[in-house]
Amino acid sequence: MPGTLDIVPATLMLARGLARRCPVCGRGGLFRHWFTMAERCPHCGLRFERIEGHWVGALGMNTIVSFTILFVVVVTGLVLSHPTYRMAPLVLAAALTAIVVPLAFFPSSKTLWTAIDLIMRPLEPGEAQPPAQGP
Repeated sequence: MPGTLDIVPATLMLARGLARRCPVCGRGGLFRHWFTMAERCPHCGLRFERIEGHWVGALGMNTIVSFTILFVVVVTGLVLSHPTYRMAPLVLAAALTAIVVPLAFFPSSKTLWTAIDLIMRPLEPGEAQPPAQGP
């Protein structure tokens, strides 16, 4: 039916979220700066913080991804340095990973969490407008 939002497949919403795009319309331009996200999608009007406490999910997801990658770095470092276990390079790699990954993944965690939220709690009428033309 014209004028309504089409049902977006969950995999497409997740891919859009991972690419820092609006899960609903697929367009970018959601971030004013690396850490500052717009309140609404400039194209379809989706309000990103749909309920109070919405960003706790993004924070949790960022933490899980960061710890997983840190674990992989530490285990890989231990396996590669066996049997001498040189700790200085391992600690440096772990420290850099612990600092860089959460900062680098931050924007994607917000848009990806919004996609997950939309999969769990689909759009209600009036939450977003149909895009004029979208990807």
